[in-house]
Amino acid sequence: MPQVVKILMWGFIISFLGSLPLGTLNVAAMQIGITDGIKPALWFSAGSLTAEIIYVRLSLVAMDWVRKQEKLLKALEWVTVVIVVALAASSFWAAIHPEGDKNVILSNTMHRGALGFTMSALNPVQIPFWFGWSTVLFTKNILKPGFWNYNLYIIGIGIGTLAGNCAFIFGGRLLANQLKATNTIMNYVIGSVFLITAIIQIIRIYSKKDTAHQLEHPEEITSGLEKKIH
Repeated sequence: MPQVVKILMWGFIISFLGSLPLGTLNVAAMQIGITDGIKPALWFSAGSLTAEIIYVRLSLVAMDWVRKQEKLLKALEWVTVVIVVALAASSFWAAIHPEGDKNVILSNTMHRGALGFTMSALNPVQIPFWFGWSTVLFTKNILKPGFWNYNLYIIGIGIGTLAGNCAFIFGGRLLANQLKATNTIMNYVIGSVFLITAIIQIIRIYSKKDTAHQLEHPEEITSGLEKKIH
């Protein structure tokens, strides 16, 4: 397989699979898709993946600088907790007040692309994730230094993230239609997901399994899967 195809493919696979576990951004995209429609949800996803690939591109050339920003990463983690708690509260508020029917944070007047970019940029969780996997790909000699290699890598990542988010956006609408669930029920479900996400994030911070720790231990991100890559 040509090297360029291999780089593109691995960027796509890692990004797609990494987008599937429940998280703040994919659940937010799903809620926007259910309440506001497909187009705003796709704009939100485009904004969030743009911030993600900028992070990855910067990390490929300036990881040493990123690893030294421990205080900034810690602050961003708490900002993320505040945002997720606010999203949970907004979802529960919308569920309790069905006349409003929407999450006031996700359905405000801000362009969804800008909203997705901002929320993704403030989420530092993706930094150790991509640091870990990029290190593995460098070690396996799949990803090699070079302008076009890096660009192909982030193109694959962008496509993979968009595909993963589309699974949530279209899957969420399909599920809501199949279950004939009202927006009230969906708001309760999504609010619960946000709340659980916030609790997990707080536990990680207090148990020292935070972003700075993960940057020092990238093997905890890849969970030994790198041994299956040849």
